[in-house]
Amino acid sequence: MTLTSFLAPGSVFAGIKGNGKKQVLQELAARLEPVCGIAERAIFETLLQRERLGTTGIGQGIAIPHGRVAGLDRLVGLFARLARPVDFEALDGEPVDLVFVLLAPEEAGADHLQALARIARLFRAPTIAEKLRQTDDPAALYAILTSPVTSRAA
Repeated sequence: MTLTSFLAPGSVFAGIKGNGKKQVLQELAARLEPVCGIAERAIFETLLQRERLGTTGIGQGIAIPHGRVAGLDRLVGLFARLARPVDFEALDGEPVDLVFVLLAPEEAGADHLQALARIARLFRAPTIAEKLRQTDDPAALYAILTSPVTSRAA
């Protein structure tokens, strides 16, 4: 499974603002609504419910909020580089500035887990986060996320 199968070039953003986790999730839900046709409120509630189970802040300034959404017919991803880091209650206590949201259909089983694993592997590559923090250009961010070198490293 490749990132391009669920992350479109128009779903990569830089300079997203929010004063905390909830505001960031609200902003990302608003940006996901036109991409997937699901109401912003439903997306926000799904992401918030998942956060209540435990943080999706995986450490090193990275969070991977995700959830299953009724009415969704495919995996949908969104990447955002935040204007400034926010407290995401991450496992390492560090604030988050790189967020990759993954939404899946309610019935998605293995595909959802494979996509989450693919995203996690991407961020384990040593220089990916550093490269993503060096640009504000969405096209450049998309290129970094989907580059063949990244795919091999992940």
